[in-house]
Amino acid sequence: MDVHQAIAQAESILPGVAVDQGEDPRWQSIIAIGEFIPTDPEPVWHFILRWGVHPDEDLRMAVATCLLEHLIEHHFEPYFTLIEDAVMRDPIFARTFQSCWRFGIPPGEARDRFTALKEWCKQNAN
Repeated sequence: MDVHQAIAQAESILPGVAVDQGEDPRWQSIIAIGEFIPTDPEPVWHFILRWGVHPDEDLRMAVATCLLEHLIEHHFEPYFTLIEDAVMRDPIFARTFQSCWRFGIPPGEARDRFTALKEWCKQNAN
């Protein structure tokens, strides 16, 4: 399976509905897309932009924790400015970003930018 097949598979079941018990197929399909973040970030980024603004909070949480925070971890430089723009443009995307943890971002300018954007979200996107 390649990234485009993983995205097609996910989109065939999204937005779907969260399950009460057991593995959620939505989360599982998003996790499968996450496997391609190191090698194919661009289509993953477009998937994040599409589904990171969906009204379903559980779906956005999957996008944030399985995709967006790992895109930031692996590809901070080429994507963080795009993420900042998306956050400041759309309060729903800002709430998606707020669910991200700061994995793999070393101390310094990158961490400072991440922290500043989280703070901006706290003050402007709730």
